[in-house]
Amino acid sequence: MKVIVIGGIAGGPSFATRFRRLNEQNEIVILERGEYISIASCALPYYLGGVITDRDSLIERTPAVLKQKNNIDVRVHHEVTAIDPKRHVINVTNLDADEQYQESYDKLVLATGARPVLPPIKGIETATNVFTLRSLADGDRIKNYLQSENPKRVTILGAGAAGIELSENLRRIGMTVTLVDQADRVMQPYDGELTDFLQEELVNNGVDVRLGETIDLVEENGHELHLSDGSVLTTDMLLVVVGVTPNSELAGNAGLQLSPDGHIIVDDQLATSATDIYAIGDVIETTSRITGLPVASMLSSAANRQGHLLADILNGEPLRYPGFVGVSVAKVFNLTASMVGYSEQTLQAAGVTNYDSLFITPFDHAYFYPNAKRLNIKVLYEPDTGRILGGQFVGENGVDKRAGELSAAIAGGLTIDDLPSIELPYSPPFSAPRDPLNLAGYVGINQRQQANQTVRYRDLTEPEKWAGTFLDIHEAGKPVSSKIDSDLAIPLTELRDRLNEVPTGHTVYILYRKGLGPYNASRILAGNGYDVKIVTDD
Repeated sequence: MKVIVIGGIAGGPSFATRFRRLNEQNEIVILERGEYISIASCALPYYLGGVITDRDSLIERTPAVLKQKNNIDVRVHHEVTAIDPKRHVINVTNLDADEQYQESYDKLVLATGARPVLPPIKGIETATNVFTLRSLADGDRIKNYLQSENPKRVTILGAGAAGIELSENLRRIGMTVTLVDQADRVMQPYDGELTDFLQEELVNNGVDVRLGETIDLVEENGHELHLSDGSVLTTDMLLVVVGVTPNSELAGNAGLQLSPDGHIIVDDQLATSATDIYAIGDVIETTSRITGLPVASMLSSAANRQGHLLADILNGEPLRYPGFVGVSVAKVFNLTASMVGYSEQTLQAAGVTNYDSLFITPFDHAYFYPNAKRLNIKVLYEPDTGRILGGQFVGENGVDKRAGELSAAIAGGLTIDDLPSIELPYSPPFSAPRDPLNLAGYVGINQRQQANQTVRYRDLTEPEKWAGTFLDIHEAGKPVSSKIDSDLAIPLTELRDRLNEVPTGHTVYILYRKGLGPYNASRILAGNGYDVKIVTDD
């Protein structure tokens, strides 16, 4: 059997090497239009910032190595220009020799990935100091510019994970960094409770964060950026990291079924709509393991696992791809942010409205062991079934560990009610007798048992607002966190002794704040006969 793989960055080599280990007789060809294969693309910001100094270490495999060790025919600078699914033939251009030829296949694997989006801003395409970052070639261009031009000021368009990682690394080499995004918060699709910490960390480390802004015009060969608020930024270079789009034109022109946003649709064996053609990685749309809804799998870790699985499937194993959970992690100066599955923003975008959330801020390890820090955790779940829909974590230590544990819980079909029963390792330097993930489960169970305990301010009727008492429980010296005006302020630590000040006969609304305080206050009041709810600002 002859198998051709189009694309050699992540999923393609993973598939090819696994397939060779399973079968010595198959002919395997990788066609890559770029210069390199098996690139650690996620490491590029750290290469630019000097954290990673060995450029060659970013190239995990070379064509020569794959030929010698795995007997795989790797052809770089070879671009596939057309696929004929009926004849099982592809058209290929050798970019070095400018020669065209055809190649037949028995099975075809599309691992064409995605490419950066360049927004339609006047002047951006002709400016010589504008860069995107996706490939090693992109990294080389930026590195050469940094070394030859010695720029001092950089503007980064896009405050997602890639933009934030670039911000940190370019600050590391002494550059003045301005981060611009049209969204109202950094690191979307994280929710606001978590992004507040990340934005504060960026500002504290010298990043000028401009939110709710777009670049409308690029002038002076990229050195003047006109923002939507009328201000003008002077910059030495502009890095654009506003997202990617799938490289699916080849598949679309061949008649393969695509999603509305251009991803190749595959089934649970990673097969496309065309016979003997499969697809993996950033270019595909699969299904969410959480909701069963269509979802893109835009992570290199997913591409590698899909490639490995597809090799087993094509070798005859009766395996199925279970779907995409989606687990990501990013370093933000001294903080780590990790997300599993859905956030509120992505749930709402998917049309899912039946969910509840919890937010807790336990210590990342035993409080009595030195340097214990708060770990901020938000978990989303279905209120009626307890099914876990996603989680977000921000802190200094133990963030990726808890995100990985929650991902495993989701993959195993556990609910919010099961989290307290998970046995997690404990020693004072690493955790607490009840791990933060156990605590999230306890809070979720409590919330489910008190299903009507939390309400949104906007959902209250005017008579309910007029009749109720809005109670602020923040401690003296602590900031007020709610935007709702309170009728009464009693610190939580004094609440039991001052119950006589809380009116009876109607609902008491405890103003929401981060942590367990509102829940504890609600239990004190409910235990003393009050009708009590926690009210959020939204």
